[in-house]
Formats: sequence, structure tokens, C-alpha cells
Amino acid sequence: MRNDNPPPVILVTGAARRVGAEIARTVHAAGATVVLHYRSSAREAEALAAALNDQRADSASTVRADLGQDGAPEALIDTLLARHRALDAVVNNASSFFSTPLGEIDAAAWTDLIGSNLKGPLFLSQAAAPALRARRGAIVNIVDIHAERPLRHYPLYSVAKAGLLGLTRVLALELAPEVRVNGVSPGAIEWPEDGQFPPAERARIIDNTPLQRVGTAGDIARTVRFLLFDAPYITGQVLAVDGGRSIHL
Repeated sequence: MRNDNPPPVILVTGAARRVGAEIARTVHAAGATVVLHYRSSAREAEALAAALNDQRADSASTVRADLGQDGAPEALIDTLLARHRALDAVVNNASSFFSTPLGEIDAAAWTDLIGSNLKGPLFLSQAAAPALRARRGAIVNIVDIHAERPLRHYPLYSVAKAGLLGLTRVLALELAPEVRVNGVSPGAIEWPEDGQFPPAERARIIDNTPLQRVGTAGDIARTVRFLLFDAPYITGQVLAVDGGRSIHL
């Protein structure tokens, strides 16, 4: 990805909170103009954009979309290009996460989990491809340790992330040589805020992680920054950022 004047324009989906917000702050600190996508967290997205614009004027903006909705990814890219005239990178971070035990999976869960974790990234990347090719840009997909090692009681989420892992490699072929496409596969980074993992399960996960701790949003954000700015000969790869957990599950 080019890092020259004018500043590179980077779209981060699910950028209002948690890992997405840290990715946005990190690439912004590297000099990028950031477009912060959100679905429902308008207040947090606008606050983050204001903070980034205080640091550097006109360097951050927000855009709302439900990326699982037909036509939404294409409309988002149209809006972005009308504003910025260029796009250098897309970080597909937006994700729903909740359990769907087999026997309880319904169409609503399918629409939400597949829509946010696979359908949205696919159609957003497809819509962004011409602009990314023009700038010799990059895509980074935030995958998951459970793309390859399914999480019990979360079959639909695991399948969606497995699809995103496959999409990462497919897009690397389809968009080469102009666009690099890679993924980051987090382990335990930030626990869900709704109590999906009780204390005993959290302790078990940490015990099975060689580094014996959870990671931080900054661990993911710095890896994304590396793949966007400092890895011109890396494409089609998914980097595990999981404290070694994927070798010890």
C-alpha cells in the first residue's frame, strides 16, 4: 500500500469500539485518513472521529451501514469515494458473535452471523476492488482462532469465520498483483461484554494459552498496521495473534 501524499485513505469496519477503534487509532497515528464504519454505535463512532480530527484536521469521518444488507456495501463504497476520491485499504473487522447451539440455529442468526462475518466482507471487498487496484492497496480481514478450530456451541460463528479465512486466500488470488489481501486471527483479546464466557471458562482459556494471558486490542492493531504499511511482499496469509493458543488447543 502506498504511504505518500496525500495520506492513504483506510476504511475500518466496526470501528466505533473495542478492537476496531484501536485499529482506527493505530492506522491514523501512522498517517492515514480513516473512515470509521459503524452499524449501531453512532455515539462512540462520532466521538472517536472527533478525537482523531482534534489531532489532525479532516482526518476522520464516519459512515453507517448494516453490511449484511443487500446493497449496503456498495452504497458505503460509493459514499466513501464521493467524499475522498480514493481508497487505499479496507480492514474488515465488523463482526457479530453469539452462540447458536445445533438445533437452535434459525434464519435470523444466519442473517446476522453470516452477514457480518462473511457476506459483508465479500461484497465490501468486491465493491472496493477497482479503487484498491488503482492505488495498489490492501485488505486485512479480522478472522478468528475458531475459523480453524471450531468453538463448541458456536457452530454458525465458526463456519462464518472459516469462510472469511477462505475468502482471504481467494481474494489474494483474485486481486493480485495490484492488491494484497491478508488476515489476522486473534485468540483471547477482549472478553465479550455480555458475559458469554464465565470466569471459569476464561481461566481455562488462559491456562491453555502458552503466554498465560489474554492479548490486547493493541496487539491486533499493530499487526494490522504491519500488514498494511510494512509487508509489501506478503499476501494470502493469516497471522495468528493468540499468545500461542492455536498450537495448544
